[in-house]
Amino acid sequence: MAKGILGRKIGMTQVFDENGVLIPVTVIDVADNVVLQQKTVEIDGYVATQVGFESKRETLSNKPELGHVKKANTAPKRFVKEIRFKEELTNELANLEAGNSVDLNLFAAGEVVDVTGTSKGQGFAGAIKRHNQSRGPMTHGSRYHRRPGSMGPIKGNMKGKNLPGQMGNEQVTVQNLKVVAVDTENEVLLISGSIPGPKKGFVVVKSAIKSAK
Repeated sequence: MAKGILGRKIGMTQVFDENGVLIPVTVIDVADNVVLQQKTVEIDGYVATQVGFESKRETLSNKPELGHVKKANTAPKRFVKEIRFKEELTNELANLEAGNSVDLNLFAAGEVVDVTGTSKGQGFAGAIKRHNQSRGPMTHGSRYHRRPGSMGPIKGNMKGKNLPGQMGNEQVTVQNLKVVAVDTENEVLLISGSIPGPKKGFVVVKSAIKSAK
């Protein structure tokens, strides 16, 4: 069954399984998840669940935002996302009404999930760092060192060219990660491996859509 939850990346640590094998895990804080709205085909043209994570002060919100969360009888949220699945999947969040909390127990240890976050921004990067291109000769009078290679017979700034530019700071999804543990006391998920983004970055955890059966 399809499900999802929002969270904040705390950092990485390591745990041992029952066989004593060390597993590197990422800790995700998933406390304070609230359903803000249920999108329906009749009204919105599609089915989705809008979830808000981590309350903030009302002074940091504008009037439309305050009016929206008032319908769910909750505080304004720092991170709001729509969790949408394919129509043929049964969405467990669809049964929750606006204002209901999203329970951490939706997930269990051993499940496979996809995690989406915003990657670390590396600023303006050259073609070697950004696209892993090779450098030119460094001696014998060569004036070609770290510039981009031949673009081929292409004229103009064509989309998709491997040119220098902004690196990182974009949405990245890592698929088929395993839920190692669900800590209901501290309201955190332990997910195997690393996930996109810096510490304290917001992430979306959803049921894996390509997991091997």
